[in-house]
Amino acid sequence: MDYVTLGKTGITINKNGFGALPIQRITKEEAARLLRKAYDKGIRFFDTARFYTDSEEKIGCALKDVRENLFIASKTMSTKAEEFWSQLHTSLKELQTDYLDLYQFHNPSFCPKPGDGTGLYEAMSEAKEKGLIRHIGITNHRLSVAREAIESGLYETLQFPFSYLSTEKELELVRLCKEHDMGFIAMKALSGGLITNSAAAYAYLAQFDNVLPIWGVQKEKELDEFLSYIDTPPFLDMDLIAVIDKDRKELGGEFCRGCGYCLPCPKGIDIPTCARMSLLIRRAPLSVYLNEEHQSKMARIKECINCNHCSSHCPYGLNTPSLLSANLTDYETFLAI
Repeated sequence: MDYVTLGKTGITINKNGFGALPIQRITKEEAARLLRKAYDKGIRFFDTARFYTDSEEKIGCALKDVRENLFIASKTMSTKAEEFWSQLHTSLKELQTDYLDLYQFHNPSFCPKPGDGTGLYEAMSEAKEKGLIRHIGITNHRLSVAREAIESGLYETLQFPFSYLSTEKELELVRLCKEHDMGFIAMKALSGGLITNSAAAYAYLAQFDNVLPIWGVQKEKELDEFLSYIDTPPFLDMDLIAVIDKDRKELGGEFCRGCGYCLPCPKGIDIPTCARMSLLIRRAPLSVYLNEEHQSKMARIKECINCNHCSSHCPYGLNTPSLLSANLTDYETFLAI
């Protein structure tokens, strides 16, 4: 079994975190069954957020009786101190707990610090002093903000996208976190669904002894895959290395990560799906993406008004309108077959 310690927090768990964003999409009963199975089979780290609609409520209902045996991380997107306190107390209520093991600023556009005028970091520190939270973290999609957070010494964990499709710049963040005794939580370890071989994804991340991957789980089949890796973790043999090399050739470079921070689109375009269609359609049976639903989604690209809302909000600096147009052109070649 592979274990990881999240830096100076001292939190030590097996290298399988439960990402609770997807359980928004299933019923409370289905979510409770998945969460309980995850706990019963050994998963001890559960990551959610106030922004994830009823995710916190579902965790609270399913795991309240074993609260002391697990670690719960949540997040706040608050931009003002008053809002911070409101969101924190709501999270505690929904999760049916009187403390959070880790509370994170949720993808802020800047690195909150004492004296920056927002009062956010001061509120976070006060919450820790009061015992409402035990550790302070930050999540982000921006390399500059992430690096500033690491070097500030103010945070105990960083949550950032990381997978075998990551660049040298992301790898540098992992190394910096280790140097600063800061936990690194890897979100989007399957690159928003583009990586389809979970064993390869797991084995790659297992090389980094300071990285905790959190896997977004919605279906029992998905959960079972990751549970099987607790007792028999995959390792990077020649077959998995070949999978990684092939994916890097096909998926490397400028591509939409599906983070969704470009939304909402004023014309209702499903950007995270449409801007990745060329990649998605080649990694699944054609029937999955050539149905009426996806044809309608892709056709909406023609209504783009080039307002650049998407580009200005993309943490990866992509030219999203251009990417959408290219994906539509490619998609139409499949329709013509």
